[in-house]
Amino acid sequence: MESFVSTGGTAPRPSKNERRDAAREKARALREEQRKRERRNKILVGGGITLGALAIIAIIAVIIFTSIRPAGPGPRNMATDGIKIGEGFVAEEAAALQPGEEPSEPSVNPANVVDIRIWVDFLCPVCGAFEAANADQIEGWLEDGSVTYEVHPISFLDRVSQGTKYSTRAANAAACVADYSPDSFLAYSDALFANQPEENSTGLDNETLAALAGDAGVENASQIEQCIDEGEFTDWVGDATLRAQAGPIPNSNVESITGTPTVIVNGEQYTGSVSDPDEFAAFVLAQSATPSTTATPTPTPTPTP
Repeated sequence: MESFVSTGGTAPRPSKNERRDAAREKARALREEQRKRERRNKILVGGGITLGALAIIAIIAVIIFTSIRPAGPGPRNMATDGIKIGEGFVAEEAAALQPGEEPSEPSVNPANVVDIRIWVDFLCPVCGAFEAANADQIEGWLEDGSVTYEVHPISFLDRVSQGTKYSTRAANAAACVADYSPDSFLAYSDALFANQPEENSTGLDNETLAALAGDAGVENASQIEQCIDEGEFTDWVGDATLRAQAGPIPNSNVESITGTPTVIVNGEQYTGSVSDPDEFAAFVLAQSATPSTTATPTPTPTPTP
């Protein structure tokens, strides 16, 4: 690894603050529209339309459909239960896991490219703190090819979203983007964390999750919207979460995932501060200098706060 310094291109990428502000404004408008819909529904209920009964029928229909629907494949480009992002934010392509199939082993990086893997729950506030502190420098390392970044969305916190299963729905939405527009995954992950709801809230609705995907510049937006709305990879999210909890985590010193975020760098778990980018950069540097079987890289990183 030559450097942990972000390098610019001919067309500068919007800063994280700019992307976050744009995503928050988009979500604010969508939440306002959601509140308007809720007010209209209350008026209709007051007029004697039994929307509650209709909703119950719809929920029962969904449960029946889900119970008889055969298990489908997982998302493409997540054969390890995570999506691996490389230089220039390009995702590593992979076939979808078939029902009952075990995840693939992580691919091995060249000796001078650090392997960073992370398990996240998009409702987890500590994950949000890690993202806020470290996303800019990780994206800089991705721009110059110093690292790869493999993200594993899981659902630990469904119990604190007032019955809406937001953790599962957000992980499913991320899987939809990985499947239909993998090179947009990191931008979408940024948007989910920029608009992260609080624990013990209902979270973002599916319409907002789909709108944030469009705001992240995804390809195949209509397919992603349908994938989110139908919960296409809900079963996969549950299976991937169970696999992470059961372990072992390949190519690492981690037995199983017991909390989020879990960050593994070249096989070693990071246990330092989630909100100190210098401490994390120093850990990445230390792991990058570990001799390998093929070469001993000599990086000269410059951590950026």
